[in-house]
Amino acid sequence: MTNRKLKKSVVYGSYCIGLVLLIGVIYLIESNMPKKNFDSKDYSYVSKTIFDDIIPVMNTEDKIIKPFTAEDVQEVKSYYDYKGDAEKQQKSIIYYENTYMQSNGITYGKNDVFDVVAILPGTVEEIKKDELLGTVVTIKHSDTIKSVYQSLGETNINKGDSVIQGQVIGQSGSSNLSKEKENNVYFELLVDNVSVNPTDYFGKTLKEIS
Repeated sequence: MTNRKLKKSVVYGSYCIGLVLLIGVIYLIESNMPKKNFDSKDYSYVSKTIFDDIIPVMNTEDKIIKPFTAEDVQEVKSYYDYKGDAEKQQKSIIYYENTYMQSNGITYGKNDVFDVVAILPGTVEEIKKDELLGTVVTIKHSDTIKSVYQSLGETNINKGDSVIQGQVIGQSGSSNLSKEKENNVYFELLVDNVSVNPTDYFGKTLKEIS
């Protein structure tokens, strides 16, 4: 039997016909597939929960504000400054059951109940009721900054809540440790877990602190 070779033109033609048939099949498949109109405003395929758990982010230009907005709020008990003068230090001593303690924060008071607000955006880290300190709220603002509010009366936040700067977190109250005024709040500022004098930080930006 004699082997017959196909001409090159026949081989190339067969390839071309096969390629045309393949492209045609692909075109038919794509034509019959359902198309999604991405230009429409139907965005239901995006999960809403992506935006539900957004935690307020601090801007480095945010300035620390005082924990109240009401007028006529007085500084009842000052922060104890080791480098301060003797008179100021005397006003920074807390006396309770024959024990003298140095104040690590500032006690603010007023004759009437006043709102207590968050000094910066953050997350409520802890809420507890203490027999001595009253209701205590701790807010974490960053890895280095926390604020503590004691002697609170009513509170309207829960542990894990995100708060914005200036948001009302509760009202002034009283505690067994702070009896100078019936309506007061004891405020403590922690930087790197160390109590600092809040007065030195009010009005400062986070950039200045860091």
